[in-house]
Amino acid sequence: MQKQQSEWSKSMPFKEQLKVIKRLFVYAKPFKKTFIIAILFAMALATINAFLPRILQTLIDRYLTNQTATVQIILFFAMLYLLGTILKAVIWFFQWYLYSSASLRSYQNIRVKLFEKLHTLGMRYFDQTPAGSIVSRVSNDTETLFEFWHVFLTVLTGIFAVISSFLAMFQINSKIALGILFFLPILGFVIWYYQQFSSRVYRQMREKLSQLNTKLNESISGMQIIQQFRQEKRFVKEFEATNDEYLATRYAMIKMNSLLLGPIISLLYTFALGFALTAFGFNALKSPIEVGLIYAFATYVQAFFNPMTQMMDFLSTFTDGVVAGSRVLRIIDETEYTPQQNPGANAEIVQGKIEFRNVTFSYDGKNNVLNNISFVANPGETVALVGHTGSGKSSIINVLMRFYEFGQGQILIDDQDIRDFSLEELRQKMGLVLQDAFMFYGNIADNIRLLNKEISDEAVVEAAKFVQADRFIESLPGTYHAKVIERGASYSSGQRQLISFARTMVTNPKILVLDEATANIDTETESLIQLGLANMRQGRTTIAIAHRLSTIRDANTILVLDKGNIVEKGTHDELLQVDGLYAAMYKLQSSEV
Repeated sequence: MQKQQSEWSKSMPFKEQLKVIKRLFVYAKPFKKTFIIAILFAMALATINAFLPRILQTLIDRYLTNQTATVQIILFFAMLYLLGTILKAVIWFFQWYLYSSASLRSYQNIRVKLFEKLHTLGMRYFDQTPAGSIVSRVSNDTETLFEFWHVFLTVLTGIFAVISSFLAMFQINSKIALGILFFLPILGFVIWYYQQFSSRVYRQMREKLSQLNTKLNESISGMQIIQQFRQEKRFVKEFEATNDEYLATRYAMIKMNSLLLGPIISLLYTFALGFALTAFGFNALKSPIEVGLIYAFATYVQAFFNPMTQMMDFLSTFTDGVVAGSRVLRIIDETEYTPQQNPGANAEIVQGKIEFRNVTFSYDGKNNVLNNISFVANPGETVALVGHTGSGKSSIINVLMRFYEFGQGQILIDDQDIRDFSLEELRQKMGLVLQDAFMFYGNIADNIRLLNKEISDEAVVEAAKFVQADRFIESLPGTYHAKVIERGASYSSGQRQLISFARTMVTNPKILVLDEATANIDTETESLIQLGLANMRQGRTTIAIAHRLSTIRDANTILVLDKGNIVEKGTHDELLQVDGLYAAMYKLQSSEV
């Protein structure tokens, strides 16, 4: 963690910023036509802004100063200026509407791509990355990119305005106009100086926000444990400390922006206007100067510096967007993918035979958690995995389900390499029931079908009946449309597990994988669970991690694991006769009953 903090405390080199911008442009490419039209409107807007002061200058110098203006002339110039202003407003509207809609679709495109990428990453990535950090990047960082795209519109409109204003000033007085340009190097230095320090501040701010979201996510997810062990004050104190650190980075950003953005431009504008008026004053000592001309020039000076003020103000948004974009691209570049299948993998699971041949597996690439695991589960048989915590039971399921890539050895299904099957085939033909049945917000029917529209209501009901879940479901208000709150907190662990059974069986898998599916079952529904499991295992190859050894007495083969090795193998009666580790575990559980 310390290494990550030190990395995010550094400023981002300019080359890296350009690289991030270039890559973010790829996600805006589908909407480039809308962006281009908006930019054309911006050019038209700059032209009108350069034209409007000339209308007033002509009225002042040709008619008002000479007292030759008539009502008709005044009304003509007023209508001309009004039409120009209305046209400006219309163009401004379409410019912002088109550019904002394109920006909105661009950042939504990035958010969807990011969410899609997360679903391609392997379990190892989620083991190593806090959930709050991921949420922060998908929500907060992508949200920042909406304003980030507006930076480029501000820059482009600013450039158009600066060029049109300078050309108008140059037409009035070329020497004074060139003198105004000498203020640009000062502005360039300020921008360079700001970029050097702002990226570091924004990276720190984004990292602290990510940590804040992580703390919030952990607190909400573990609220029951926090309250149970009376840890509220400690968690509040830790959250407050992290929030104070985030606040400190925000203060640093505010101080930096307050000094280096708007005030600097205002100061430069004041100096430039003073320079122009002084120069016109000296010229006036030699020959008379028209009042309208000075008014127009002063207006162009203001139009010359106003876009710079906006561009400088958006520098903070630009830096924030680049930092946020780099954090988003970190996930896009993540290579911790789910295990890949062989090219053209199209084999089908027909019988459901499973075989492990000398399979070795490690989570970190250094310490093996499985060592030369070999066993066969013939079609329709049940193979149970037992052992103490950390013996490797869940790891066998992890590699069988292709959540992790195993190292050496081979896993076969129907005598074919597991990599020859598509992930879709594996997920459809292999049903997994976990110890902790996760429920999604919605209703029971949607939790069983998991929003798969191909699964009919009749199939949902049949699956529930098959696993004995229909008995409690039909007693609920709304039956299969009964509401499910977050994580299914309103249902007992046994009820959640029965729904999980139905969710697994609704796809009619050939292989059943049970990860301690009966570990957290209340006595009220235990008989229903056992009956449901018996129906589920019938005619299916079953790999079951057993916590209660009494539930796998009828297993065809029981594998006893210890430190990643199979130390005993046989049926329940055979292992009791051996009087080894399994017998000791069984006797211990029997004495506790």
